[in-house]
Parts: sequence; C-alpha cells; structure tokens
Amino acid sequence: MAAARLPAAAGEAAYLSGLNPEQREAVLHTDGPLLVLAGAGTGKTRVLTTRLAHIIATKKAWPSQTLTVTFTNKAAREMRERALKLIGPDGEGLRWLGTFHSISAQILRQHAELVGLKSSFTILDTDDQVRLCKQIIQAENIDPKRWTPRFLASLIDGWKNRALTPDRVPSEDAHMFADGKGIKCYEIYQNRLKVLNACDFGDLLVHNITLFRENPDVLKDYHARFKYILVDEYQDTNVAQYLWLRMLAQGNHNICCVGDDDQSIYGWRGAEVDNILRFEKDFAGAKVIRLERNYRSTRHILAAASSVISHNRSRLGKTLFVGDDSDADSMDAEKVKVRGLWDGEAESRLIADDIESWVRAGGKHDDCAVLVRASWQMRAFEERFIILGIPYRVIGGPRFFERAEIRDAMAYLRLIRSPDDDLAFERVVNEPKRGVGNTTLAKLQAYARADGRSLYTLTPMVLQTDEIKGGAKRGLTQFIDQLNMWRDQHANGLPHTELAEVILEESGYTDMLQKDRSPQAQTRLDNLKELVRSMGEFDTLAGFLEHVELVMDASSGGAGEDQVQILTLHGAKGLEWPMVFLPGWEEEVFPSRRSLDESGLKGLEEERRLAYVGITRARARAYISFVANRQIYGRWQSVMPSRFVDELPHEHVDAMSETGFSGLPGGEEAFTGTMEDLGARSSYSSPGWKRLQENASRTPSRAPGEAGPLAATSGGTSAFKTGSRVFHDKFGYGKVAFSEGNKLTVDFDKTGRKKVIATFVTAA
Repeated sequence: MAAARLPAAAGEAAYLSGLNPEQREAVLHTDGPLLVLAGAGTGKTRVLTTRLAHIIATKKAWPSQTLTVTFTNKAAREMRERALKLIGPDGEGLRWLGTFHSISAQILRQHAELVGLKSSFTILDTDDQVRLCKQIIQAENIDPKRWTPRFLASLIDGWKNRALTPDRVPSEDAHMFADGKGIKCYEIYQNRLKVLNACDFGDLLVHNITLFRENPDVLKDYHARFKYILVDEYQDTNVAQYLWLRMLAQGNHNICCVGDDDQSIYGWRGAEVDNILRFEKDFAGAKVIRLERNYRSTRHILAAASSVISHNRSRLGKTLFVGDDSDADSMDAEKVKVRGLWDGEAESRLIADDIESWVRAGGKHDDCAVLVRASWQMRAFEERFIILGIPYRVIGGPRFFERAEIRDAMAYLRLIRSPDDDLAFERVVNEPKRGVGNTTLAKLQAYARADGRSLYTLTPMVLQTDEIKGGAKRGLTQFIDQLNMWRDQHANGLPHTELAEVILEESGYTDMLQKDRSPQAQTRLDNLKELVRSMGEFDTLAGFLEHVELVMDASSGGAGEDQVQILTLHGAKGLEWPMVFLPGWEEEVFPSRRSLDESGLKGLEEERRLAYVGITRARARAYISFVANRQIYGRWQSVMPSRFVDELPHEHVDAMSETGFSGLPGGEEAFTGTMEDLGARSSYSSPGWKRLQENASRTPSRAPGEAGPLAATSGGTSAFKTGSRVFHDKFGYGKVAFSEGNKLTVDFDKTGRKKVIATFVTAA
C-alpha cells in the first residue's frame, strides 16, 4: 500500500505536502470533469481547498475566474480562510466563492431586468412567504384551516426545488392543494412577487435558470468567466441546483464535484442522490477518484458502517479503511457495541451510566453525543440526565418540554389542575384559533386586573354582557365550556392520560396539526404522543405536572460548556465525537415507518445512509441499542430490532443483552459476546423477541440492497379483506375498500381514501 501521507517532491508547492496519493491526484487532475467520492472523515474539505489553491497558484485561472459553491455560509467562510492560508494575497479576488443562493443572487442582481425584476429586488424570508400565501388563500376563498398558508409555501418551495415555474408544474400536481387550485395559487404568488419587486430563496436559482435558458448570450458570458467550477456536498443538490451547475459547466467542462453518495440524507427537503450517481453520464469522460482513507474512526467503526451501507443498491461503491498514519489505527480499539434492552427506560439508564463512567475515567461530557432518529426520543434521555445531574444540550432545536406543542399541551393540563393559571389561559385561549384575537385578550386582561380576578373566573362574567361580540364571544364561550367539561371528567375519575388525549382531540389541536401539511407537523404530533406516553409513568395529573415543573427548573440552571449533546441523526452530519450513542434501532423507529410508507425502497436506502452517517460520527466508541418493548399510543408493544442490526459485521461487533427488567431483585442480568450470541443466548421472553428468533431461524439473510418485508409493494397475500376495519398511525381508523395482494385501498374515517401497504396497518 502506498504511504498514507506523501511529502512534496522537489520543486513542488508546500501545499501538496501531507496529501495521500488519492488526495494528491484529485488536486492535480485539473482538466475535465472530476467527481471526488469522499467518504466520511477522508479529508474532502482539504482536497477542495487545496485544489482551489493549486489552480490559482499555477495560474490556470485568476481567483475571479473560479466558481466555488457550498451549501452553508459557514462552509464558505472556512473554505475561503483555508484557501487564503495556502496561497496568500493571490487569493484575495475569490469573488465567486459562496453558497448556491448567495452566488445566484449576485448573478440575478446583474440581470434582474431580463426576468422582470429590478436590481434592487428584496429577498423574502419564510415568514414573509407564509404571510403572502395567507393573503392569496383569503383572496381565493380557500379554507385556511384545511389548506394552510405554510403548506402552500412549502408546496411552492418544493416545485422551485425541482425548477418548476407555474407553466411547467405537471397538471397532476394541481390536486395537491385546495382541490386543484395549487398551480393557480402558485401563479398568483409569482405575479405578486413581481409587483413587490421581490423573490424568495427558491426564485434565486429558478430565475437564474430562466435567465440562462432565454438568454444564451448571458450564459455564454458566464461560460467564459468561469474557467473552473468546484462544488462541495454534491450529493445534497436538488434538481434546480443540478440544472444551474450543469448549465454553467457546459462551457469549459472543468467542473469538480466533491461528495459522498452514501451520505445523501436530505431527500425529504428535495436533495436528489441521483445527481451524483449519474455524474459520469452527464459529463462525458469524467474521472472518478475515491477517497477511502479515513482519519477519524477506528477500523471496527469503519467496518460496521461499510457493512451496513453495502446493502444499498443505489450507490457508486467504496469501502472506508483506516489511514496508515491515523491515530485511530489501533488493533486494541474497542469493537462497536450492540445492546439489546428491555425498554426505553433501561436504554436511557444504561447510556447515562456509560457517560458517567467515561467522565470518571477522565473524559468530558462534551466528548459524548446521543443521536436519535426522531425528536420524540430525546425526552427519556433529557429526563434521565436531569435526574443524575449530567449537563447536556439539545442541538438543532429546543429541549423536549420547551417545544411549542408541548408547552401548549402542558398549558391545557395546568388549567385542569389550576383554572386560575392566567399564563396558561393566555397561551391556549386561541390555540388552536377560536377567533380570540389580541384585542379581545387585552380587554379581558384589563378587566381581570381591575377586578382582581383570574381570567377563568372573569371571562364567564364578561360573556354575560355585550362587551365582547361575534366570533370572539363564540370562541370564548366554547373554550370555557370545554374547560369545565374536562375538569368535570377529571374529577369523575377519567385517567389523566386519557384526559390528555381527549383535550388534544376535542380542542381541535390534533386536527390542526393533521391538517397542517408542512414537514414539521408530523414531528409535532409524534412529540405529543410521547408526552401522553410519558404521563403514564405517574399516578396522577398533579404528580406529572410537578415532575415537569421540577425538570424544567433543574434544566434551566446555567450548565457549563462541557455538556453531552443530544441531536437527531440529520443534524449530526459533518460533526464527530469520541463516543457516540445510537439508540432506538428498532423496526418502524429506525428505519422510520413513515419513510418506508411514503418512499418504499428509496426511503429505505436513505434510512440506511442515515445509519451510515450515524456510525461514522464516532471516533473511538460507537454504541448501538434497541429495546424489546416500547409504549406506543399508550400500550406496551413488543418491537423487533432494526434490520440494520442484522447488517452489522459479526467480527467487528460486541453484543450485549440485558434481560429480566421486571423489578425483581437481580433483574439486570447481562452478558457480552458476539452477534451470534445475541440471538442464541438471549433470554427475552416477549412475543416480539421470540418471533424474531423464529423468523431468523427459517428466513435466509437478505441479499445486499434487498428491501425486506416493510418495503414490499406487491406480491404476498394480505390478511385484510374488503370491509375489514384497520388502523394506520398516520391516517387513523378506516375500512378496507379493496384488497389486492399486499396493497390495500382504505376509506379512512378522517382522511378519506388512501392506498397503503398491508404491513403498515393493524386490525382495529
């Protein structure tokens, strides 16, 4: 094997020293299209910045003749700083180094008139987009509760990610909004933007594409201007970004794209992994260089990640190995640990114990990260860390009990316990919308202060007068009546978990989120389900509320910077830690049931790429865990380990099973061994675990890339016949209208007719 790091040869620039053979080849190959497949931890940023420095230092192009595109401002700043360190003052002219949006905005301002704008155009943020969509919905007499402004904004953004102007949107997409009015609303939206001399972020690229298509002379000018194009994170490009790059690269064909098809995890926001997969077809004669020497993780971690991702079919293929001079290349490195536990509480307890052991041994909290598939999984770890005094922070979002939907639900519950809680009253009196605006609320607050009463006590008195009229009066009357009804139900013995479900349903809160078509809505529903589930751990509503109040008080203390980090797998991309915990590796949690339901095999492969990203975040230790039992919708259910657990390589994994979590003395009996041991020696007694072992004994292993049972879209026989009542966790209850093999057509009670896979429904 060639030396991992090569010194610069006599006469070579100093910036080439220390590059391994593949990195050096990528830097020096400057003519023609180049795809650099850079695995996790293989030095892709170094290659990109060194290549940029080499092009400028060797006078192949002036800085102003290079176009370097990144996805974030942070990445652009880092690349500029590193390039300037390598080439000094010669790099000061790097005018065209930035994000897709910043560079396309520069181009658009120079040619705004050609797309019907003035050069002084305004770029709208998300709030402005939603506000404009709200105006359009009102003008078109569309029900804003069923078809929300935020959903219209996200729909338009999705079309722009695909570079679709209103005249190019497929007619079948029209039904996606307001019974066929989607395209019309999009057209009105675009016309309104022209009047306002404004555009949104999606327009920056779409207008550029229109500009280049309709003005060949302008495109020709940019072909002459950009002699070299460099692109970071190419696997994350959407259709609009792909078309924009391809049009600009048609001139000199000197385009270098750096990316990793195995880390394409943003399909839900428009990224197309096919862009990187077809690079060689798009650019004839393209050279592909694979960076496979990893300088971050141990050989066991790399082997585990490579084994899992090898089961994907849609990939160009590469295998990570430890670089020869990497500090991680140690024969006594710890194997990846896979732990099977009884339930989520045992999982959070074990991970907390591992972190405390790490810190006692001299490590830092900041060395540790807990990476979850969905935000609802964070609650158990947050509560455990607070109980033990382990400092932590949630990256990429608020803590569980600080989320807006959780605060709303808690406000309703606080009003049941203490109706005079004015802060809770103010929070939810118009959430969801009841026609009680700020003016009405301010009037009630003034009356309450003057009279020395709470809002709950005063409001019925005010409703007896003519002080408040119309929709506000109806909304307040309904709100007070519901509060009284829920308090009576609670007083008459309705369990607090059922009470929470009743409140969320009858208040219209659940319905509000179900009608919200934005990507965040389902996550908010999942968080509310987790809240209700967590309430079952307490005997009374008062006990639960007191617990949350203490948790919030404890978590508000000023913890230092040495904190465990909790974040989602999507948020972890690009980061790394010495110790990484990957909990919740169970079917329907990870891979996500929703991803499989909506995208089938394509969704499964993206979930597997997410597993690859998660494992490769670890430098020294990676701990994967799954449980045998989860409480779902208030009921304990046996769950099966993720198929990704089966795909881990036995020789690089230590398996452990903790059994007997029944509260009996000596209940935590553990063993460590191989992956085979985990199946052969486990004493799980749950039906799900037994079913797993039975299936494993009679079902051959899946071939690499095989989707498995949840991705099936045809074949097989469904147990559900026409007329069967079923339940789907996204669409609710319904009746089977047609049954064809494993495909069902179901008339759902609340969401209408849907086509689903039999695997994803249960008998009701």
